[in-house]
Amino acid sequence: MIKAIIFDLDGTLAEFNLDYKTVRAEVKNLLVNHSFPSSIFSINESIFEMMKKAKVYMLNNGKKEHDFLEINKEVLSLASRHELKAAHETSLLPGVFEALKTLKKMNLKLGIFTINSQNSTDYILREFRLKQFFSAIIARERVTNVKPDPSHLATTLRALNVDAGEAIVVGDSVVDIQSAKALNVASVGIARGNDGVRKLKSAGATTVIQSLADLPAYLVELREEKRQAFN
Repeated sequence: MIKAIIFDLDGTLAEFNLDYKTVRAEVKNLLVNHSFPSSIFSINESIFEMMKKAKVYMLNNGKKEHDFLEINKEVLSLASRHELKAAHETSLLPGVFEALKTLKKMNLKLGIFTINSQNSTDYILREFRLKQFFSAIIARERVTNVKPDPSHLATTLRALNVDAGEAIVVGDSVVDIQSAKALNVASVGIARGNDGVRKLKSAGATTVIQSLADLPAYLVELREEKRQAFN
């Protein structure tokens, strides 16, 4: 029986207008200024992938864990400034408020797991009056490794006090679906266009919908299928 729905934030609940390429370029420059070789980083990878490489490089060159943590703090501070600015310019995606309201009426626990900072996440949830719907909000500061590392989703499941088989992950990216698949959690992809559908299904999405507004109807259908299966 499904007891909880766990959402991504950016692209799933809100349109987060963050210039990712600019953030990545600034993070890369910051790391190069800390004497890392430019060649090991790419602005086509996330800042978290960059930091994984930075950590390996430092440890392989005799640096201590403390040295890495200091640089990691600088990187996340830089990213947080951009994210908070983008949060002030974000917009709620169509049908989100109504869908969340319906899901709460269905007695489902709702959670968020996001790679965004706690500050930007809290701002968006307050701005659009969404915080009331969620029992657990796991931003990047709450975990050691962010999704697609399965520990991010595992932390969210524990916060909601549900098992993997009692939850559904809802997200618009392959990373969200990979996180769910790693823990055998059912997943609903939200796709815009045929290419998005293909990518999410290839990643292992249980089903794909076009809008969060379609989610309550899907869950009602799922409950009915399970009810009939036990009759």
